[in-house]
Amino acid sequence: MTKLSVNINKIATLRNARGGDRPNVVQAAKDCERFGAQGITVHPRPDERHIRYRDVYDLKEVVTTEFNIEGNPTPDFLKLVKEVKPDQVTLVPDAPDAITSNAGWDTIRHKDFLTQTILELKEYGMRVSIFVNPDVGMVEGAALVGTDRIELYTEAYATGYRNSPEQAIAPYANAAQRAQQLGLGINAGHDLDLDNLKYLKNNLPELAEVSIGHALICDALYYGLENTIQLYLRQLK
Repeated sequence: MTKLSVNINKIATLRNARGGDRPNVVQAAKDCERFGAQGITVHPRPDERHIRYRDVYDLKEVVTTEFNIEGNPTPDFLKLVKEVKPDQVTLVPDAPDAITSNAGWDTIRHKDFLTQTILELKEYGMRVSIFVNPDVGMVEGAALVGTDRIELYTEAYATGYRNSPEQAIAPYANAAQRAQQLGLGINAGHDLDLDNLKYLKNNLPELAEVSIGHALICDALYYGLENTIQLYLRQLK
């Protein structure tokens, strides 16, 4: 079964809107696990507009499933993950002012940087994943830099799914097949929801993990957090 990692950034966004500590990010993570989530994902950004660096240290003390920290490998981010030592680090080429992740790595152009960064992180015992577009060339480049997994950037799939699921999934299936041939684990994330998740899972049998935040938290407003997590888990069976 593909694992569900719940991205709790939006919980922190809600907290930060009023100040204080409501909702409590640490308690939300514990509840997500209690409700069936098999991992917790956070994506701290330099301006700390949602997850704060302090949250990451606090979460490390309580997360009992898989802890995944995503982010642009700036010096501050690398210092953070080396101290926290999560189960997985996902490297994302975010600009500092990006509202959300909007592109995968050019694994050819950034080969030297990624190779050195991944080597450093592996020395700390962390599994490394890198964010990539569904492009066979970028997947092949990912294999050369030493990453353990790739995370397929699924915005294009989610957008295309509304008009033609078959066309939308095709580049992802090709990329996943090549990744498997190269011995890379496969994650996926971005704009996945209750409408498009099952089709993705059914057509990418190699899929190890999905990271879902925005849509899941939006659904939880109507269905409740526990029920929503169960609904997403059913799509992955």
